[in-house]
Amino acid sequence: MNPSAIGPISRFQSSIPLGLMPLVIAALTVTAVQPSPAQDYPSRTITMVVPTGPGGGMETLARIFSRHLEERLGKPLVIENRAGAGGIIGTNSVAHATPDGHTLMVANSTNLAINVSLYKELPYNPVTDLTPLLHHAFSPFVLVVNSSLPVTSVSDLVKLAKAKPGQLSYGSAGPGTAHHLFAEMLKTRTGIAVTHVPYKSTMQPLTDVAAGHLNFMFADLPPVHGLIKEGRVRALGVSSKTRLAAAPDIPPLAEVGVPGFEAMSWHMIVAPGATPAPIVNKLHSELRGIAALPEIKQRIHELGLIPVDSPSVDELRNFIKVEIVRWAKIVHDAGATASQ
Repeated sequence: MNPSAIGPISRFQSSIPLGLMPLVIAALTVTAVQPSPAQDYPSRTITMVVPTGPGGGMETLARIFSRHLEERLGKPLVIENRAGAGGIIGTNSVAHATPDGHTLMVANSTNLAINVSLYKELPYNPVTDLTPLLHHAFSPFVLVVNSSLPVTSVSDLVKLAKAKPGQLSYGSAGPGTAHHLFAEMLKTRTGIAVTHVPYKSTMQPLTDVAAGHLNFMFADLPPVHGLIKEGRVRALGVSSKTRLAAAPDIPPLAEVGVPGFEAMSWHMIVAPGATPAPIVNKLHSELRGIAALPEIKQRIHELGLIPVDSPSVDELRNFIKVEIVRWAKIVHDAGATASQ
């Protein structure tokens, strides 16, 4: 018989001693029936990390998605707050977690883009150490002041700040967060000098603004909306160019004293960078399905956020790369640093 007519498997078999053939066949059989990573996933409780303290908008989003994801995957999902260092502590813990899909994180533009320019060295690379699974919302912020502060408009705040240079203070959830950077943008646009007081979560400085220990801050709508309604803080404007469906009475800052002002954070759900593709694809599909639910879109609107129809994982990776470059210019123009 012509050797070339012998199939590759036949030639392989002919080269194996007869005594070893059963072992080889058994090994090939085991390999053939091995389940893919996605088929065996998840095998235990999933942890969704929130890189801020309790009570903020990121935790609210985590809870919205975690309940539905838990039902779809059939395993418990717990939320864990890991605050500190402008989100770096929590983000770094996820970036270096075991990449098996059992550790996820709700992340924002600070964690994945802004910190690259604010810090000379980051313990993680957002492009390679994290895998984006879903982009679900843009987040405008509201500029609020203590209700007893004698200001009712942005121009009033600017006048007071210029009359008392360095004496007014604003809070943030840490260096490099949107709360911090948006206030720095306001400083640059209006020429005021105010003092930054960083915290580890959104609720801590917001509580201090309401109590009068701080004068103002930028906050996302979910944690601040109730305080506005109660009259404990006063809203001066939103950071988006359009009004929010959840708070239509609050005008854009661009219309009430800060022309051209527009700044929004964005939110994603991410996994460790080396998470296997089958698990990434499964999570991406399930999360997109959740985000497409009418009640989820409605809930996101109610929170004062703008829902997003998330693109593919590869497109999300490219989006992060572009955003790193875009935010680098914003950070530079605002004169912001992590030490502020």
